[in-house]
Amino acid sequence: MKSNKKPWPLRSTHGIRDRINTNPDFQRPPVWGRAQKQLLVDTILRDYDIPKLYWRKVSAKPDKYDVVDGQQRLRAIWGFFDGEFPLQKDAEPIDGEVVANLHYEQLPDELRMRFDVYALDVVVLEDSDEDEVREMFLRLQNGTSLKAQEKRNAYPGQMRAFVHQLASHPFFASVGFANSRFNHDLVAAQLLCLEMAGGPTNIKDADLNRMYADNSQFDAKCSDAKGVQRVLNILAETFPEKTPELERFNVVSTYCVIAEVQKQYAFDQVRPLLRDWFLGFEAKRSAQEELPDDEVDPEWAAYKEKISHSTDSADSLRWRMDFMLRSLLELHPTIQRKDNQRAFTHVQRLAVFRRDKGHCQLRLTCDGVKLAWDEWHCDHTVPWTSGGKTTVENGRAACSPCNLSKGATPV
Repeated sequence: MKSNKKPWPLRSTHGIRDRINTNPDFQRPPVWGRAQKQLLVDTILRDYDIPKLYWRKVSAKPDKYDVVDGQQRLRAIWGFFDGEFPLQKDAEPIDGEVVANLHYEQLPDELRMRFDVYALDVVVLEDSDEDEVREMFLRLQNGTSLKAQEKRNAYPGQMRAFVHQLASHPFFASVGFANSRFNHDLVAAQLLCLEMAGGPTNIKDADLNRMYADNSQFDAKCSDAKGVQRVLNILAETFPEKTPELERFNVVSTYCVIAEVQKQYAFDQVRPLLRDWFLGFEAKRSAQEELPDDEVDPEWAAYKEKISHSTDSADSLRWRMDFMLRSLLELHPTIQRKDNQRAFTHVQRLAVFRRDKGHCQLRLTCDGVKLAWDEWHCDHTVPWTSGGKTTVENGRAACSPCNLSKGATPV
């Protein structure tokens, strides 16, 4: 990579702005507010220095550039040329000229010409590859207020490219949060991290940074890549239109639910139920949040805590997944285990236990004794050996003496 520094008059950059790409895919979106833009223009009009800009030359005849550093400044300069904002209402006079609240076209001729010919120090990078440019972008941003995902989006390697591709999946057009500052990329990275771990895991920034660093040669055709795309396809099919209830925290936990259902349950039975279940779950959550604190169901209060604090920890994700999955099984108790396996899953057992209020339902050797969570059996009402299904509907809580005394005969 070679570089050379050139002075670029502001008016010249404005004249070729169609050939200057201020938003290559490693750049963050525009984040400057009006006050920041006004301060920059005021700085230029007072002939103070501003930091260098870095452009990457990407083609010639005509020359075209990607902005590596300085896109916020360029956008502010061009916006002032185009009359998008005036100077501050309380701007001090410049060389005795009143400039407060003036647009570019209203400036005195001398100040307007000063703005036109003000020279930006632009370092032009040539013969540079993608990884070199991304590395330079990260170094130049060191110490600025880039969000973690904005930094990851500039990482070299195939992991970054695959996550960025995932963020353009049609499902993200249906979510209830905007792609401000690469929020879709953040969630896509978290979903891929979950897929690679095989279930709930820590998906905090440090974990995602490590995933990017350890998988710079990520294979977009590997089983993990196919797995996350498969679940996103299901989500897109389930939510084909904008769904405001799909917030960041519950997109992640809903992904965990679907991935778990695929592994444990008869998914073709579940697929058509997902949308109505999710919307009903969110409606119940909203209704619980409207209640006075002393009337809120304790488990919903715990759920609110889990989505408010440490939302990206493995423990929080596991708890939320189990809680959401249990609500699905309680609503549709005929959902079967995959291939009608005999053993009840943890979530099925919990749904049965809660439904039966923790009391033995057999009552063969007891009178419905209260059961401890670690000392009870989840019994098939119609025995599995007689064709009974492994479902919440066909399960019941039983104490050990009752369950062992009944044998295989239906009771």
